[in-house]
Amino acid sequence: MRWRLTIWTLLLSCFSLLRAQTAAKTDSQKTRLPAPEIFTSGFIDVMNNGQVNAGARFIRLNIGEPGRLVIPLSIYGGVSNNSLGSQNNGAQTIRSNEQLVNQYINPMSGLINVSVEGIRYLGKKRGLTRYGLLYQAGERILTGYRTGQASNPLTGRPSNFLNSYLVGGLYFQTGAWERGRSGEVGCFWLAARYIVCKSSPGSIREFLPDLETNGWYHGYSLGFGVEISSLVNIKAIFYKYVKEPETGYALPIYQFSFNYTVKNH
Repeated sequence: MRWRLTIWTLLLSCFSLLRAQTAAKTDSQKTRLPAPEIFTSGFIDVMNNGQVNAGARFIRLNIGEPGRLVIPLSIYGGVSNNSLGSQNNGAQTIRSNEQLVNQYINPMSGLINVSVEGIRYLGKKRGLTRYGLLYQAGERILTGYRTGQASNPLTGRPSNFLNSYLVGGLYFQTGAWERGRSGEVGCFWLAARYIVCKSSPGSIREFLPDLETNGWYHGYSLGFGVEISSLVNIKAIFYKYVKEPETGYALPIYQFSFNYTVKNH
């Protein structure tokens, strides 16, 4: 009887040990799960006409089935212009909405911007140097200001409207690092994009009543960027319209951006 008791004691001890190891492994896996990407990145854009845009990514999600079809969805919020204010400073002209020229062609603009975006890499991954196709498509809310005479109470009032956009292009990246610190390798990239956007002509005429437009605008951009660490990166982009907005402001657009990323611990 004593040897049977000894065997049962050993079996119970082994079972308890296995349960403890399984529980510890499960807890360890739980602690290694990545934190949700909520308010983890953003950007500050400085345009050549003096306009400053700022925004942050609310959240980034994958929609679909893991390992199968996955749609990368991002939601951004920005302060490209102030829809709560007004521009009542005398007689208004079409140029009072020149900020829209920057925002139509910049896919990261808007008070709210919901998009599907990503890069489809081509070929096999070999080191840091890669190339591929980039894409982005989404909806955003832009703001225009009512034009007209100063005596009109509607003049200067903000009007929010929906704008749909589609972006496609080519992407190339390779390594970049600070001199003397080759252990901390970052990324240098080049990108060429073509941007097409569309708004309802009726929505645009709510704040530009005399404007004749079909709501379509498109152009291209060329840009590069350097990301040396996981905390900050800088980029410069040149934009040029092919089909220009009818706002009387169609100069080439230069954008300098400072992107930031918040680490999840």
